[in-house]
Amino acid sequence: MEKLKQMIYSNDIPQISNDPSVLSKRPQLQLLYEELGSMIQTLFVDTENDPHELEEVRNLKKRFKDVAEEAQDLVDLFAYDVNFKSKIQPLISHASETSLDLEDVMRSIKSIKEDFFSIIQKVRMESSPTTNSLKTQSAASVGTSCFRNSPVGDGIVVGLGRDIEIIRDKLTEDTRKLDVVSIVGMGGSGKTTLATKVFSDPFVVHHFWVRGWVTVSQKYERKDVLNRLLAYMGVDIDPDTRDNYPQLRKKLHQHLMGQRYLVVIDDIWSTQAWDDLKVVFPNLDNGSRILLTSRHKTVALHAKPHGFIHQLRSLTDEESLELLRKKVFRGDHFPDWSSLPGMQIARNCRGLPLSVVVIAGVLAKESATEESWERISKSGSSLILKGQMQTFALSLNHLPSHLRGCFIYLGCFPEDYTFRVTRLIWLWIAEGFIQETRNRSLEETAKDYLMELVDRNLIVVRCRKINGAIKTISVHDVLRELYLEVARKENSCLKVQGVDHSAIAPYKTRRIFTDCYIDTTNATRIQSLLNFYSYRNASYVISESSHSWKLLKVLDLKQCPMVPFPEEISLLVNLRYLAVRYDNDDFFQSRICDLWSLETLIIEGTSYNPLELPNTISDLVNLRILLCRRTIVFPPLQRPMMNLQTISNVALTKNWEKYFPNVKKLSCYIFLDTKYDFESLTFLETLKISSVRLQSCSVFPTSLKKLTLQGCHAPWSDISSIQSLPNLEVLKLLKNSFVGPMWDAGEEPFQQLKFLKLVGLDITKWEASDINFPCLKKLFLENCHLLEGIPLEMKYVPTLEHIQIKSCNRWVIESANEIRKKQHADGNFLMISADSRSIARYVSGGFKDRLTGDDYSIYKPSGLLTDTLTRLLQRITDAPTGGSVLHLVLHLDLRFFSFDSKERRVNHRATGRCGQGRLLDRPQMRGNPTFTRPKARQWNNR
Repeated sequence: MEKLKQMIYSNDIPQISNDPSVLSKRPQLQLLYEELGSMIQTLFVDTENDPHELEEVRNLKKRFKDVAEEAQDLVDLFAYDVNFKSKIQPLISHASETSLDLEDVMRSIKSIKEDFFSIIQKVRMESSPTTNSLKTQSAASVGTSCFRNSPVGDGIVVGLGRDIEIIRDKLTEDTRKLDVVSIVGMGGSGKTTLATKVFSDPFVVHHFWVRGWVTVSQKYERKDVLNRLLAYMGVDIDPDTRDNYPQLRKKLHQHLMGQRYLVVIDDIWSTQAWDDLKVVFPNLDNGSRILLTSRHKTVALHAKPHGFIHQLRSLTDEESLELLRKKVFRGDHFPDWSSLPGMQIARNCRGLPLSVVVIAGVLAKESATEESWERISKSGSSLILKGQMQTFALSLNHLPSHLRGCFIYLGCFPEDYTFRVTRLIWLWIAEGFIQETRNRSLEETAKDYLMELVDRNLIVVRCRKINGAIKTISVHDVLRELYLEVARKENSCLKVQGVDHSAIAPYKTRRIFTDCYIDTTNATRIQSLLNFYSYRNASYVISESSHSWKLLKVLDLKQCPMVPFPEEISLLVNLRYLAVRYDNDDFFQSRICDLWSLETLIIEGTSYNPLELPNTISDLVNLRILLCRRTIVFPPLQRPMMNLQTISNVALTKNWEKYFPNVKKLSCYIFLDTKYDFESLTFLETLKISSVRLQSCSVFPTSLKKLTLQGCHAPWSDISSIQSLPNLEVLKLLKNSFVGPMWDAGEEPFQQLKFLKLVGLDITKWEASDINFPCLKKLFLENCHLLEGIPLEMKYVPTLEHIQIKSCNRWVIESANEIRKKQHADGNFLMISADSRSIARYVSGGFKDRLTGDDYSIYKPSGLLTDTLTRLLQRITDAPTGGSVLHLVLHLDLRFFSFDSKERRVNHRATGRCGQGRLLDRPQMRGNPTFTRPKARQWNNR
């Protein structure tokens, strides 16, 4: 829609604003824009939150999406032809006007509109005057559900002991008002199993006088839910009452009056379902409770905005193995041979209980031999997927239309792929998944979509920023396989793996994700090509296939070298996202600035030569993201780039701030000894400065949330201007950012600072108090060799959670230990982590008699030999007080190291040993030691 809008109204794009073909077709384009906008509002915005949407309306939405896609293709082809003819115009005497035929599309839109209003008229005629909720009445005609009248199970559970205690205690706590407790997790995570265990707990049975259980599921009818709930409670219902909702509601209300009751509402999917049901439960001020289970966190928050929500965790590999063997062998005695193949099967389940149950059912029917288990361990993923298809298909079918494309897209990336949220959002926007919303930017709307997927437990949050924002995510393997299969069936995505050089993309393929070469010459409808492996010269691929890429919007070839630069790229006028690897200096000597649709431009490479931009860079009026490994230099521009929001490695020149006034994230180099006006950038939130010398630190905007400084050589007195920034949350002071032996923080606070990082500073003394850091959560110190210690007043900072130390002297660790002792005494568990070298300095410096059992985490870098680690562990455990290691973080491959859950130590698989230091639990943890696996493979995803 945005491109269509620009072709109609924009006069700022040189490539199209004066083109005769575009000008003559503007009336047709405007009519199409208005019709599409009207139908989007009618079909998607006005009916998006309807949980009981009619099947006919769903079918109309599918028809409209197909028509809208066809219209988009026609407009994109028209734009491509206009661009192509503008390039060949000088080579020929005359060229015909570019054609655009929208008649078939307009007829299809008209037909859909007529059908929609026909359905609405039919619904109005069939609705009775006494029925206000057509949604609920129509639910039965949409489909049926599988309801369970009572909780069922075989009683075998693993890893839920603490969860059961938490839910039981919450249900039976001394609160008289009616309360709602929620259990939330992805499909198959054990929500119903946990609720069943709590529901049947003897203390819970004794505590509540009346208990009821009902499963709601996606499609429900209010009277049916009440009938089943009353039947579970043993209440007799007259046949005449079964279809009378007011009478059923009255009967349930009467039965619960005067009773302390517990009602489990299992598998509830929508906020509308809760609104329909909550009115039947009386608030008797006697400690009654309602226990919800749902895949959607939004439902739990809607039921009680500030209520207790228990998020189920995944099983560990050890717990998965235990559950697997208990399900198969029905006891606590297992064959020794089942350990190795069983662990591989358990890992295939990725911590999902339903996966374990499915594969256990397969194993139970097989012969109990090591050979059969090894065979199934190699084919277990497909068996697990087959057994869970129906469960996870419900999650997909229940997704709103605006989330479906976003989520299926994730499944096409490589296995174990870790997504950086910022990069993912750029791709979603380029793919056209993000709908325009009033008063919200596309990035903000995309973040809303992401949170919806998180709340529905469809994606796994891997890492969060210090402010709680999501940094990286991944997709559960089982869900990924399901949605990849759906993508194949819909021809929306094609995933190609291996080294089959004969692979040919089908004609209808829209998106291709590949780690090898694939022939795309016939894929004339392709919109996206993302490559994850360096397989050949990308220039050849582009030159060979670009004539088929007229509709291409996303091209990611940053893993492939590109020499020379292919001029054919300048023809791809529909490109919105371009990521390439190019080291030569002539990148912008091409006609790359003709790509007026481009929103994201990423240039990777190994060259250190500055990359000078042409003044025609401002013709990229839609460019929002400009990332380059090399330093980029802006010339005087013809006009400001109003949409540019993220820029990396730019060398600041005179009047630079006028070129991109709306920038939000800026990484820059300063080579001139002059004053730079950052204060005028009122939207700037993230700033990184690398400088020879920064003249003043007093010009930062108040909007700044994250600041990184390096090489500025500023005196510590200048830091007061940074302290006064009201929204600053992250501050990183890197080598030579400030110089001088002492930092006195004075009396002024860092009002919102949550993360402070000091690296490579020559500071000797640091004076500060809790007043300076009222919100600090994490402190990171690295290579501050002269620092005599952390200010001890930091022990009074109530929010402090983690002090991380790397390559610092023993006095820094000693001061951190003193801070930790006070924090622990006040009930705050402060974690201190240090690299092995810092710990070794601390131990060898005469402090080993002060070690306690919960002092340190030790990071073992891959370069540290195992025997060195062994000696270090032994020195700590031989301390006079019997000190031990809190936990050990191994950034190593689990193929070579294993974790012994009983002995609480890490073992080398080849030698069976890795030192004698025991791994202790954190004080507040039960049963599970702190152990970090290696990070998921990131495929060079920066």
